[in-house]
This record gives sequence, C-alpha cells and structure tokens, in this order.
Amino acid sequence: MKLHALIATIALAAAGIAHAAGEKHDHAHEHKPMHGGVVVEVKDMDYELVAKPAAIQLFLRDHGKATDVSKASARITLLTGTEKQEVELKPAGDKLEATGSFKVGPGTKAVAVVTVNGKPATARFTLK
Repeated sequence: MKLHALIATIALAAAGIAHAAGEKHDHAHEHKPMHGGVVVEVKDMDYELVAKPAAIQLFLRDHGKATDVSKASARITLLTGTEKQEVELKPAGDKLEATGSFKVGPGTKAVAVVTVNGKPATARFTLK
C-alpha cells in the first residue's frame, strides 16, 4: 500500500509542476500607456515612451508604480526611415525628458538605453 501512496504522491506533484509551467506570467499591473505613449516591458519594468516633435518623454513604472528617476538617465536612438537621431534624456519630475526638434511619427523606431541605480536596460519601441 505504501508503494501506491508514493506513486500517487509523485503523480500529483508532477501534475502540479506541469500545470505551473503552463501558466501565463501573471502581473498585478497592466501594460497600458498612462501618458498616451507606447509601452514595453523589460525585466519587470514598464517603459512608456511619449515622442512628439518638440519633446521626448520616458516614464518608468515598476509593478505599476512610478519609479524615482531623479538619478536615472537615458539615451534614445530614433530611427525614422534612413535618418538617425541620438537624444539624451534627463530627469524632469516623474519622467526622463528631452526637448528640441525630433523627427518622429508612425513607424519610427526607438532604442532606449536607460540607467537606473547604475543598472542599464535596453527598451525597443515602434511608434504608432
């Protein structure tokens, strides 16, 4: 009888492991834009890029909560057609920001290298 109990226990454990492996990555937050931009997730951090002709803004959220960007920095490369533009973003309140003249529009690709607390992360966007 002990052998049957052992086999049953192993079967139940294996079923639990198989079920857990098939589950989706569940979050307590959504990845929807909160500022009208484009959102991507990198290493459990949400990056929202708001790109306008006169300003580039990057908002960071960790598990749905705004991240302190006072000591953060970012460099964004904008690719529009054959044109390439490098942009340095600096802390500005609750976001990283740069102002100037930027060629952005639907289809523009952006690669952001963001450093927070000395840790770099790369986020890739395609503007809509």
